[in-house]
Amino acid sequence: MWFYLLKRVLIMLPTLVGVLTLTFVITQFVPGGPVDHALAQLDADSGKSSVESGTNGGSWNYSGRQGIDSQQVEQLGELYGFDKPVLERYWHLLSSFIRFDLGDSYIREESVWTLIKDKLGVSVSLGVWTLILTYLISVPLGVAKAVRAGSTFDVVTSVIVLVGYAVPGFVLGVLLIVLFGGGSFWDIFPLRGLVSDDWDSLSTLDKIKDYLWHIALPVTASVVSTFALKVLLTKNTFLEEIRRQYVLTARAKGLSERQVLWKHVFRNALLPLITGFPGAFIMAFFTGSLLIETLFSLDGLGLLSFESINSRDYPVVLGTLYLFTLAGLVIKLLGDVAYVLVDRRIRYDA
Repeated sequence: MWFYLLKRVLIMLPTLVGVLTLTFVITQFVPGGPVDHALAQLDADSGKSSVESGTNGGSWNYSGRQGIDSQQVEQLGELYGFDKPVLERYWHLLSSFIRFDLGDSYIREESVWTLIKDKLGVSVSLGVWTLILTYLISVPLGVAKAVRAGSTFDVVTSVIVLVGYAVPGFVLGVLLIVLFGGGSFWDIFPLRGLVSDDWDSLSTLDKIKDYLWHIALPVTASVVSTFALKVLLTKNTFLEEIRRQYVLTARAKGLSERQVLWKHVFRNALLPLITGFPGAFIMAFFTGSLLIETLFSLDGLGLLSFESINSRDYPVVLGTLYLFTLAGLVIKLLGDVAYVLVDRRIRYDA
């Protein structure tokens, strides 16, 4: 087991290097890098100043580096480190990331770690609640459907689950805003941030209420679109285990249905659920948060990554991708360890 863990940790290193290398190559050679973005911003500011002064100088449309002072371009290239050879920039990137030095943002003039720390709370709040509620709803509902397979309850809940799965999270989010966020019907829930502006002055109980009040709609939009597969997986897994010989033996010994279900069947049915946990974790925290964060004006990691890609803020892009990849690899490893803890028959000898 320990040899397997060591091997998996060693495999993480080339995986991280590969992800960083591929991303570095893409970000360094695609057109419209940070230098061009900065020049476009200067050009736009110049056009704005000319309009405000009543002259026709400057332009609102950036046309590459044409007409731009070459010395200004060189200064910007030196500022962003593009005056150095590509290999030198690449090795500097790897050596920095090994030390978890993610550098500074080009656009926001802050360290990447500071930006991630500031945005992390939003994504963690959204991800933790989505993950917890997904499993709290999916597992009991899937077990109930397995026990009542073929009944009216099973059919009705299957229709509801499939409808929820078919509706994308951001579409449901728009519908929730229209219904409960002051759209065309009821103005019940707020649509911006995790807490109110006067949150610091509230009592502890009021702070909890205020936080749950703000998180209700985005979490609902996230959960409804993610729990369907877990429900069906739980149901099918339990149905398969219920038909096995050891269940008949347990019943023949006089055990109650509750004991058979939760003491014997549940433990064996856990493995497929644990298998899907790393993917659910990554989806809840990272890939599924961008549209929800944007829709509900939640300033989290998903929105930060998206804005950084648009503005060619490469240190933030590389830093967040590095942490996302590392988190995914670690969660997958923890999932493998959980297999052994749940089922001692599983061994990782190689």
